Amino acid sequence: MVGEKTIKLAINGGIGFGSKLTSKQLLVLAQYMNEEDELEVTTFQQLYIDIPASKLEEAKLAFERVGLAHYPVGNFVKSLRTCNFCKGELEEGMPVAKEINRLIAGKAVPFTLRPAYTGCPTACGEPLVNDIGVIKRHNDRYDLYVGGKAKGLDAKTGDLFAKEVTEAELYMMIDYLIDTYASNGKKREQFGKFVHRYGLEKLIAGIKAV
Repeated sequence: MVGEKTIKLAINGGIGFGSKLTSKQLLVLAQYMNEEDELEVTTFQQLYIDIPASKLEEAKLAFERVGLAHYPVGNFVKSLRTCNFCKGELEEGMPVAKEINRLIAGKAVPFTLRPAYTGCPTACGEPLVNDIGVIKRHNDRYDLYVGGKAKGLDAKTGDLFAKEVTEAELYMMIDYLIDTYASNGKKREQFGKFVHRYGLEKLIAGIKAV
């Protein structure tokens, strides 16, 4: 309908071996686009698509039926950026990446938060230059980094928040970090700036008290 309000959704193929889409998924996306419409490809392994408000719920169901994940756009936790899991699902911890994404993607926060995961110390999923970064070690333990930033004059690698934690500890710590940021961050305050203002040591002390 001409002039109808549209809602922007972030779309990807879920957490898997690289950022890939099937022909069936592309055909479903095309059903909700006009000939002149464009898909915006983001640096975070997502596509942005504008859906007419009247078709939003219908489109979400159609996307889910073909394995497309959808997320809100704006001040939310983005879907997890991942590496290509080149050595396989279990060896590099893809089930852990899927669970992290399930737990946090789409949560409301003061400013867009970018989490990243990589299945080995090579770190090709770029966890060190994202807001929250996870690196799987070779012993089924995980290192957790916070406050990385990939762009700008203040670009920096993240600070080590916790070293060699278990899977259960990892989920608890990420949940704690996002909840603390959501409760204490200022409006439109980037996560890295929040970590600096709030204090890394205070965050670490807080997790010990949980």
